[in-house]
Amino acid sequence: MKTRLLCFLVLACFIANAQPSEWPVLKHYDQQHLLNIALPLGGIGTGTVSLGGRGELRDWQIMNKPGIKFSTVTPGNDAPFFAIYVKPADKAAMTKGLMGPLHPSEYQHYEGRPVNHHGIPRFTAASFDAAYPFGQVNLSDNLLPVSVTIKGFNPFVPGNSDVSGIPIAVLKYEVTNMTNAPMEVAVAGNMRNFIGQDGSNYIRDWKGDVIPTGAKKNSNTYQAADGVKGIYMTSEGVAKTDAAWGTIALTTPDQEMVTYRRSGTKNEWENTVLDLWDDFSADGLFTDKAALVDDNPMASLGVKKTIPAKATATFTFYITWHFPNRLDWNGSRTFNYKGQVIGNYYTTKYANAWDVITKEAPNMPAYEKQTIDFVQAFLSSSIPTVVKEAALFNLSTLRSQTVFRIPSGHMLGWEGIMDEFGSCSGSCTHVWNYETATSSLFGDLSKTMRDVEFTYATRENGKMFNRVVLPLELNEKTDHVAAADGQMGTIMRFYRDWTLSGDKAFLTKYWPKVKAAMSYAWIEGGWDANADGVQEGRQHNTMDVNYFGPNPQMQFWYFGALKACYNMALAMNDKAFAEKCNQVFKKGSAWVDQHLFNGEYYEHKITAPKTFQFIDMNDTTVQIPKFQLGSGCLVDQLVGQYMAHVSGLGYLAKKENIQTTLQTVMKYNFKESFDYSFNNMRSFVMNQESGLIMASWPKGRLKVPFPYFAESMTGFEYAAAVGMLYEGQTEAGLKCISSIRSRFDGEKRNPFDEPECGHHYARAMASWSAILALSEFNYNAPEKTISITSKPGTYFWSNGYAWGTCTVEGKAATLKVLYGNITVSQLVMAGVGTAKTKEMSIGKNEQYTFQVK
Repeated sequence: MKTRLLCFLVLACFIANAQPSEWPVLKHYDQQHLLNIALPLGGIGTGTVSLGGRGELRDWQIMNKPGIKFSTVTPGNDAPFFAIYVKPADKAAMTKGLMGPLHPSEYQHYEGRPVNHHGIPRFTAASFDAAYPFGQVNLSDNLLPVSVTIKGFNPFVPGNSDVSGIPIAVLKYEVTNMTNAPMEVAVAGNMRNFIGQDGSNYIRDWKGDVIPTGAKKNSNTYQAADGVKGIYMTSEGVAKTDAAWGTIALTTPDQEMVTYRRSGTKNEWENTVLDLWDDFSADGLFTDKAALVDDNPMASLGVKKTIPAKATATFTFYITWHFPNRLDWNGSRTFNYKGQVIGNYYTTKYANAWDVITKEAPNMPAYEKQTIDFVQAFLSSSIPTVVKEAALFNLSTLRSQTVFRIPSGHMLGWEGIMDEFGSCSGSCTHVWNYETATSSLFGDLSKTMRDVEFTYATRENGKMFNRVVLPLELNEKTDHVAAADGQMGTIMRFYRDWTLSGDKAFLTKYWPKVKAAMSYAWIEGGWDANADGVQEGRQHNTMDVNYFGPNPQMQFWYFGALKACYNMALAMNDKAFAEKCNQVFKKGSAWVDQHLFNGEYYEHKITAPKTFQFIDMNDTTVQIPKFQLGSGCLVDQLVGQYMAHVSGLGYLAKKENIQTTLQTVMKYNFKESFDYSFNNMRSFVMNQESGLIMASWPKGRLKVPFPYFAESMTGFEYAAAVGMLYEGQTEAGLKCISSIRSRFDGEKRNPFDEPECGHHYARAMASWSAILALSEFNYNAPEKTISITSKPGTYFWSNGYAWGTCTVEGKAATLKVLYGNITVSQLVMAGVGTAKTKEMSIGKNEQYTFQVK
C-alpha cells in the first residue's frame, strides 16, 4: 500500500537534504561527443555495468563474461533505466527518463525500436564530465524545472585491491529545484531480474530480433537492513552451477519515502513498462506488485523527497552483484564449450549481493573520499592534461572483463575482450609486458601475476609459456610456445616488482625460476644459443609470428632482462651469474649498435629458419621467410629501452642512437592524416585522424611483412611516445599522445576503451608510463631511493603500496604521503644531485623536505 502523501510531506520537513559532494573533473564532453561514452562501474575482477554519456546504463557485464552492448533484454523500453517524477507547486506532475537526448544516428530501425528506451521521454540537453573512476552526466530540460547531475563511480584506491574490487555501481542523482517554491521529486530505478540471462543463450523471432534466454523462476524480495533498503534478486530455476547464476541487489541508503514494486504486469504488448510508468507518474510512488508473471520480473525502487526552492537533493542508489561461477578460458574459442568452473576471488569475500551492500554501504563515504583523494592528488600533477587523461582513463581496463581474479587471489587477464567473448587467453606475456599501471598502483596484484608466470608457467629448464591454462595446476601437464619478448619482458617486470616493493623474500623465492628463464635464451637451438648477446634464432613475438635473426624489438627486451638479472644476481650474491649476464649484455649491445643501427634506426637482420645463418638480402635467389621486419622502421623497436627507463635500468645501447631512432620513428611513422593510407588488416585510425603507424619502409617494403605493419595500435604508440618523453623529445611525445586521445572523443570512440585485439586492451595501460617519464619518478626500495625530476612543480607518485605527491622547488623536494608508507634514505633529483638522510619511514599524511646540495 502507498503511504499517504500527507505523511510524507510532514516527514520531509524534518529531513535535511543531502549536500552534494564535489567530484574532480579532468575532461568535459559536450552533447555532440556523448554517443560512445561508456564508463565502467565495478571493481577489479568483478565485472561492470557502464554509465553512458547521456545517463543510460549499458554494457551489462556482471555475469562472468563480456557483454558490450548487452542491455539484459532485447533492445527496447524494457532495458534497465532510471526515471524522475517532478511535481512543481500548483502545476501538473511530469515524468521523464533520466537520460539525455537521442543521437541523430539512432532514429532508423525496421520496427521503430532503434535504441533502448526509445519511447521514454528524455531530457533536452546533456553533457558528461569525467575523471576516472568518476563520471558525471549533466542533464537539463526545456520542460522540467530541474537540473540533474548523475554521478557514477566505484571505489578506486591504489594500494588497496580489496576496496578497489567491490562488486558495486554507486549512482547518485543530484536534483536541483530551479523554482522559487518547494517541489516534490522522486527518482526510481527499474530493472528486470535477469539472473541466468547473460547473453550466451538466445532465440531469434520471426523478425530476426535476438531474445536473450536463461532466466527461470527468478524472484524479487524487498529487504531492509541498517542503513539500506531495496530489492534483492534471486533465482530458484537457474542451475546453481551456471556461470550466469548468482544474485543482484538494487538498493538505496536514503531513509526518506522509499517505495517499490517486486514485479509488474504480464508483458503483453509491452504492458510491463506501461503499467510501471503509469504507477510512478501518478504521484512518484510505487504500488507493490508481488505476483510473478515473468521469469525475469521487473523490479522498481523509488525514493521521494521534497526539495526546497533553489536547493539540491541527492538520491543515492547502489547496484551490487555476486556471480561465483566464472568458467575457465581453455575452450574460449569454441562457442558451445561450457568450460570448468574456477570461481571468483570477490565472491569469496561476500555470501551474496545483499551481503555486499550490507557490509559495504557504511564504508562508501570513506571509500569515496579516499578515491577523491587519489584522483585529486593525481590531477594536481604538473603534467599536461592529455597525458593525465591517457593514463587515468585507461585504468578502466583493470575493472573491465579483460581482468579477473580467481579464488586464490591471482589476477589474470585476457588480452582484451570482444563484444561477447574474451580475446586471446592466458595472461599473454608479450601483451601484458607493455603496461605499468598494475605494478605502479596495485603491487599485490602485480606480484600474483609474477607468481602465475614463474610458479605455473615456467618449467625447470626455464621455458615460460606465453599463455597459461586454467585451473593453474593444469599447466604442469600442458605445453605452450615461449615468446622471446614475453619471457624477457616478464623478467624485467619481476625486477620492477622487486625494486618497487623491496621484498627480499619475493626475490629469494622466485630467483631460481627467474635465473632459469634468463638462461633459457642460451639453450641449444635457442634465441641466443652461443650466448654472444645476438639473437640469431627463431623468436616468437607479439606480432604473432616468428622473427628469424636479431631485431631491435627482441634485442632490447633481451638487454633489459640481462641488466635486470645482473642486479638481481648481485642481490642474491650470485656473482658468477651476474658476471655472465653483464658480459653477454655488453657484447650484444655493442654488436647491435654496430650492425643493426643504420644511422637512422635499428633494422632486422634476417636469418635462415633452419640454419639461423644470415641471409644475403641482395641475393635474388634466396627465399626470404614470410612475416619479417627486415629493413622496416618499427614503431616500438625500443620497447625494451622504454621499460628499462621505467625500471631504472639505464641505457641498453648508445644514448645517441636511441635518441636518433626515436626521432626517426617520428619522421617516418607518424602520419598527420590517414586519408591516403592503405591497410589490408584492421583499422584503428582512419580518414583525417593522425597517429603512429606500426612500420614504415624508407628502404622498401618486404613482399610479405609481418601482419600488422599497416595498423596503428595505441599500446605500441604509447611505448614510442613514452620513449620520446624519456629522451627529452617532449613535443613529439606529446603530439603522439594527443593524437591518440583525440580519436577517443566520445563521439567516434569510447574514451574509456582503447581496443586492439578486443576492447579494453591491456597493452594500452602503457599510457601510465607517460606519468613516470614526465615526473622521472622511480623508487628503488632495496636502496631506499626515490628519484624525481628537477623541473619545478608537483608530481603524483606511487609504488604499488603507497602514493602521494612530490613538490619540487629549486633544489628542494617535498615528499608527501597520502596513503600507505614508504621508506627512504635518499632522494635523487635528476641532473641536480642527491639528498641523503637517515633511513626513515614516511606514513600517511606525513611529509619530508629533501634539500639537494
